[in-house]
Amino acid sequence: MKLGLQMYTLRDDTERDFEGTLRQVAEMGYEGIEFAGYGDASAEAMRDLLQDLGLEAFGSHVSFQRLQENMEEEIAYLKTVGARYVVCPYFTEEQHSGGEPFWRDIFKQFTEFGERLRKEGLQFAYHNHDFEFASRMDGEYIFDAMYSQVAADLLKVEMDIGWVQYSGQDPLAYIAKYKGRLPLLHLKDFRKGEPGAEIDTVELGQGDLALNDIIAAARQADVEWLIVEQDHCANPPLDSVRTSIEWLKANGHTG
Repeated sequence: MKLGLQMYTLRDDTERDFEGTLRQVAEMGYEGIEFAGYGDASAEAMRDLLQDLGLEAFGSHVSFQRLQENMEEEIAYLKTVGARYVVCPYFTEEQHSGGEPFWRDIFKQFTEFGERLRKEGLQFAYHNHDFEFASRMDGEYIFDAMYSQVAADLLKVEMDIGWVQYSGQDPLAYIAKYKGRLPLLHLKDFRKGEPGAEIDTVELGQGDLALNDIIAAARQADVEWLIVEQDHCANPPLDSVRTSIEWLKANGHTG
């Protein structure tokens, strides 16, 4: 498995200095990045910078609205930088509160997105949160219904394992369930505070997830990329992603 970083974690840093931030990510030892926006860089300039840094752009989080309205721009950009995975990252509460009619329409559109991207040699995927486990459709959680009703060659799983556990599901069981359809796994650690307090996202190894077991399960499930992500950082984000990769190195999870 390769080790990547979801750049959303460093959104404030990239807003100030995209190139300088990428240089630090490469120096830490990350092998690739998953975009959450491209700054103002052209695709050609981004491609050349990544090649210079030895970083692989393996995928990008692309909003549902951009997938609907700017698909061709995304395809052109990602093919230029050499990325393969196009990932729908979330839906707002206002959107997913639409219930079953909303999801049935989404599954139809996901099929169309997957077909279009496949023609370009790209692969479509979806990144979960916890709300996909909060309701059911056709006897399954929304998470599972999505992958039951959209063909496996059109929609892959980008499983955010932190949100899977947060929703009350068994991370190891879910990783095993989607073996062969799970190329991307978001590594995220949570720590529970006092009763009623919000859940903190923390650096790897500082929370409640059994990360060593999760990484072992990911290997058995043929995951291609382990992707570090921290939604909110109590420490400076660059320090946080450095702490996380140092934990991975110390526990034997890097080359």
